[in-house]
Amino acid sequence: MSEHPLFEQLRLRQQELFDLSAIGGLLGWDRSTYLPPGGAPARARQGALMARLHHQRATDPELGRLLDALERELPHFDPDGLEARLLRLARREYDRATRVPESFVAELSAHSSATYAAWAQTRPGGDFGPMIPLLERTLELSRRYAAFFPEFEHPMDVFVDASEEGMTVARVREVFGRLRDGLVPLVQAVTARPEPRTDFLYRHYPQAAQLAFGEAVIRAYGYDFTRGRQDLTHHPFCTRFSIGDVRITTRVREDDLTECLFSTLHESGHAMYEQGVDRSLEGLPLARGTSSGVHESQSRLWENVVGRSAPFWQHYFPALQATFPEQLADVSWEEMYRAVNVVRRSLIRTDADELTYNLHIILRFELEVAMHEGRLEVKDLAAAWHERYTADLGVRAPDDRDGVLQDVHWYSGMIGGAFHSYALGNIMSLQFWEAARGALPDLEGQVGQGEFAALHGWLREKVYRHGKMRSTSELLVAATGQDLNPEPYLNYLRSKYGELYGLTEPVGSGAH
Repeated sequence: MSEHPLFEQLRLRQQELFDLSAIGGLLGWDRSTYLPPGGAPARARQGALMARLHHQRATDPELGRLLDALERELPHFDPDGLEARLLRLARREYDRATRVPESFVAELSAHSSATYAAWAQTRPGGDFGPMIPLLERTLELSRRYAAFFPEFEHPMDVFVDASEEGMTVARVREVFGRLRDGLVPLVQAVTARPEPRTDFLYRHYPQAAQLAFGEAVIRAYGYDFTRGRQDLTHHPFCTRFSIGDVRITTRVREDDLTECLFSTLHESGHAMYEQGVDRSLEGLPLARGTSSGVHESQSRLWENVVGRSAPFWQHYFPALQATFPEQLADVSWEEMYRAVNVVRRSLIRTDADELTYNLHIILRFELEVAMHEGRLEVKDLAAAWHERYTADLGVRAPDDRDGVLQDVHWYSGMIGGAFHSYALGNIMSLQFWEAARGALPDLEGQVGQGEFAALHGWLREKVYRHGKMRSTSELLVAATGQDLNPEPYLNYLRSKYGELYGLTEPVGSGAH
């Protein structure tokens, strides 16, 4: 960091914001893990206080004046150096915080709380009707929010840019069009084939043994338990309080062998990213993952590309079988490999397999865009949902519970920007994997030996250590030699599932 006195002031202010956010995050982690039920009301009050303190400091006019003064000095600094990167990020976050009036923030917060409560009551009944006026208001508020940022060309660009800086609706549409054209025929071909055996996944698997096996795998991956821990929760997540304290959670079902294991692998990918950020960035907004999509690329790489691969199961199945000798006595590693890669047309996004998952994301994104553009009214959303599920996945929900009401995202905030990063992360996971494989020619062999140090080291050097010092595009190009490109991911899916399901020729490879 520069010795310039104004930069020292900026560093201290940014570190305070970082720490306030971390304290709020710690309160949230405790709420999701160990908080006794009686503590919930006070915890809600405490969380609100931390959010208010953070917002006050994030919008302090003195911070704005400090940024103005530093920007006058910016030509004297290396444009790719820490000072310039920090200043640009601090300006971006300050402008986003101050562009939106406090009255709007309060209005949105009150509406979101009421809408979430109504959704929680309405969803079990499966009728979207009562939610229509509330979601119409959400859409109106989302459009009002976008209007605070008139520099964006499309009304949903502000939401896309918030999670993937520099990304636009037009670019996501183009990438998703190529992805959908490749996926739909491949899903149709695969689901026409017989399903592999999966009955053994749903036998009784005691919790403690499941947790111990998953922890052994992520220790081998490189998750550092001296700077992290794993706990149980209802909805698995990763949370970071500092580079030296990055925690994950998982959940266990004793009648499903895959739930705990793949949640653990997924969250460890997020956590290893945060643990791998260069320590010189500690306490700054630069000390976190580049974007939601890049973050998701790391969780999906370790969960799916590694954890659902044939070499992984060749190595780990004997240990799993030794852990559960009675349950897996009649199972081979090949059967396990096929079972954890089973493809099924499904209604629920969070339960979807690796092949069909992105279709769930694409249709949600396209419905969001249609609402923002005025081509789809909220009252017609449920029908549009059913139509797209029938066309893309060949299934139709019996009611709205597992249709338009299944995801909480639109009922707890604004409409837009909540889904696209999941699919972008899947795409990027293969770009990083292919680049790593080019640099590490025996990568599959190392996975087959349970050796992950070389892969972890490559990712730490090319992805993790940079934090937010590079944009998504800069990071991708530097690490892989190309910008966002869905073809490596589509080729991976065609090859993997073509072999698993005995397809005699490539499917969907003629698209774009």
